[in-house]
Amino acid sequence: MSSAAAPETSRDTATDRPVGEIVDRLQEAAQGARVSLRDMVESFGESSFIPALMVPALLVVSPLSGIPLFSTFCGLLIAFISGQMLISRRHLWLPDFLMARNFDGPKARKGLGKLRGLGNWLDRNARSRLRLMTAGPMRKLLQAVCLLCGLAMPFLELVPFSSSILGLTVLCFATALLVRDGLFASIGCVTLAAAVLVPLMVAGVI
Repeated sequence: MSSAAAPETSRDTATDRPVGEIVDRLQEAAQGARVSLRDMVESFGESSFIPALMVPALLVVSPLSGIPLFSTFCGLLIAFISGQMLISRRHLWLPDFLMARNFDGPKARKGLGKLRGLGNWLDRNARSRLRLMTAGPMRKLLQAVCLLCGLAMPFLELVPFSSSILGLTVLCFATALLVRDGLFASIGCVTLAAAVLVPLMVAGVI
């Protein structure tokens, strides 16, 4: 994937059901006996940053997060994608050591099938509102938080539910950026707080 600096567009997919469309494409990309992260991410093209960001976020929310090190790879993908959004690259670049990771196709299709309800719910409820929460500096702040969430996931691999909650946070922020929905940005802040509390509770700090 090539590189060049340019402003990121606000909406990377034109559809009435943007999240459902992403789930559909993921299921199409997972038709083989083995499926790689490259198959899934590249099905959106190299300039569709927000859909690409939603791919690992959706995957880590799914039952696939139970696969050892799966959350780590998804977290690194989130960090790479959101980092490039932050610096306004035109084309997405991802390292081969991440893109080459592959896993069982039938298991992937089963896990993705369970995301359909979540995707439909997001599509029904997300719409343009409270746009101040997704414009200007706030937009970059959401991207920066997604970067931090991705970087945190490898360190939380053994903490139950924490990576999935961080994935849900990224999914909320990505949905907010995709449709300019400030309410979903606010929901993402709540799930982020929950993600911080879970490891503290496991460690017995609170």
